[in-house]
Amino acid sequence: MKPQRIEPGPGQESVWDYPRPPRLEQSTRHIQIIFNGVLLAETRRAMRVLETSHPPVYYISPADTQLEYLTITSRSTFCEWKGRASYYTISVGDKTAVDAAWFYAHPTREFMPIKHYIAFYPSLMDACYLDGELVQAQPGDFYGGWITSDIVGPFKGARGTSGW
Repeated sequence: MKPQRIEPGPGQESVWDYPRPPRLEQSTRHIQIIFNGVLLAETRRAMRVLETSHPPVYYISPADTQLEYLTITSRSTFCEWKGRASYYTISVGDKTAVDAAWFYAHPTREFMPIKHYIAFYPSLMDACYLDGELVQAQPGDFYGGWITSDIVGPFKGARGTSGW
């Protein structure tokens, strides 16, 4: 079943207006990521990936991330646009989230600006904030998109949307 695009209101973006192949762009929005009471990452110089039917995914510079809480795992996946992704497990105190963030050590030419930048699954964090707004996780978590009040869908990722 083909989804019906939600018309964006003032100040909103529709994920159905995002391109395919995806576009990479800079973002100066204030990002904060919290896990087990620790501010893992904070930045105003992220990169975001915009792809048709997906909420944006934000990639954060390692320089703006507390890397001592991240451990590389053996998991890897492949994206036809960005290349092979590697994953991090996050451990803070007595709390651990396995494969909760990912990065591209050798991205494709078009995505070189996100080399080693880190994307976090919002559903596995205590909180992710975008300009002070609590982010909602993209349904299904496969893509790790960040849903905020300025993004409208419908969003790919939930059960039954794989054919979109």
